[in-house]
Amino acid sequence: MRQPLVAGNWKMNGSRASVAELLNGLKAGMARVKTAEVAVCAPAVFIPAVQAELAGTPIKWGGQDVSVHASGAYTGEISGPMLADFACHYVIIGHSERRAYHAESDELVANKFSAARAAGLVPILCVGETLDEREAGVTEEVVGRQLDAVVAHCGIDVVGEGVIAYEPVWAIGTGKTATPEQAQEVHAFIRARLAAASRSVADTVRVLYGGSMNPNNAAELMLQDDIDGGLIGGASLKATDFLAVCSAANR
Repeated sequence: MRQPLVAGNWKMNGSRASVAELLNGLKAGMARVKTAEVAVCAPAVFIPAVQAELAGTPIKWGGQDVSVHASGAYTGEISGPMLADFACHYVIIGHSERRAYHAESDELVANKFSAARAAGLVPILCVGETLDEREAGVTEEVVGRQLDAVVAHCGIDVVGEGVIAYEPVWAIGTGKTATPEQAQEVHAFIRARLAAASRSVADTVRVLYGGSMNPNNAAELMLQDDIDGGLIGGASLKATDFLAVCSAANR
């Protein structure tokens, strides 16, 4: 059985005071979480504070992006070894905001996935379609292309060492959420696409839902056969909301 994973993506939010308050709230409430693995992916400047607060707790932490380079003259970049040096476990790869605002291509995302694994990090690979693409009926074409690029570059076994997050772009920060049936349909497609290369990887890799999962819809979404947790944005910034999502995985 795949253990559910609930990972918070703080995006570009937080201050020293708010991060301390959030982490204290999470630590105090973790007894409510019986089933899910829990992680937070913080802005790079807060990762040392996250490590200091969460070391020795069940909560894992990670980064929101990684360079394809291990070191060098790449001003502003954060390398995999740097994240690993602060005991990061996860790193988000190919988030739709990186693809849209920073023009990250499928090829670049695949290279970042490889760089993350080379540094011993577990990549959370984001895939998903825009509203125009969904309305054009090309969701599977888009998601399949994004997956195939990483499988072709890294190999299916390496992809199996990561996590997949389906994030319908039209449901991120909009208040809209895919219905459980819509989400399950794409999650099942992702698993079938991976199964074409390896049934064992398809059966074991965790596929998260990343489109505005919150305390009101988390339980119903996580009841779906192929939804193994969530990549949580806005609801991860408030301890009570994030813990409620994590607790929705309790069985």
